[in-house]
Amino acid sequence: MSPKNPTKKELQERVEELENKLKEAEDKAERQLSQLKYAKADLENIQKQSQKRMQDVMDRANGSLLQQLLSLLDEMEILATRDAEKENLVQGMGMVLKKLQKVMESEGVRVIEAEGHQFDPFRHDAVMEVETSEEPDGVVVEEVRRGYMYKDRVLRASMVKVARSPKKSEEEDQDE
Repeated sequence: MSPKNPTKKELQERVEELENKLKEAEDKAERQLSQLKYAKADLENIQKQSQKRMQDVMDRANGSLLQQLLSLLDEMEILATRDAEKENLVQGMGMVLKKLQKVMESEGVRVIEAEGHQFDPFRHDAVMEVETSEEPDGVVVEEVRRGYMYKDRVLRASMVKVARSPKKSEEEDQDE
């Protein structure tokens, strides 16, 4: 094919060649689009299956925990319906409480240590400062409500009262 003045036959051959290449490119694009659609459908199916498996695992875990709590529920119902003396009810409630604490521990729930420890804003919620010279600043002097951890995560922060030196409060009053 001469570059300057191609003949009609050469132009026709060139058009046919380009049409063939275009047809091949269209066929290839169609195959790739089809593969992409299948891959997308497969991905969606895998995501649905994964979500279903995760839900099944969570349901089994919750079922196991609920099964442990059922025995405690039975005991609470027994305690609630009996005409027992106050001392026996208190003793029964203590037994149920110990069982509940064991269930919680077995599931990975533990108490946050607060009283006598340094205040930690990630584990403790300070509801009041108490002026005292018996404890250093920032030490938890009283736990108002117990806090709990689940593995390494805070489920509920402890509500605490925190020590504050009386000297600091006097200095702040003088500064004002």
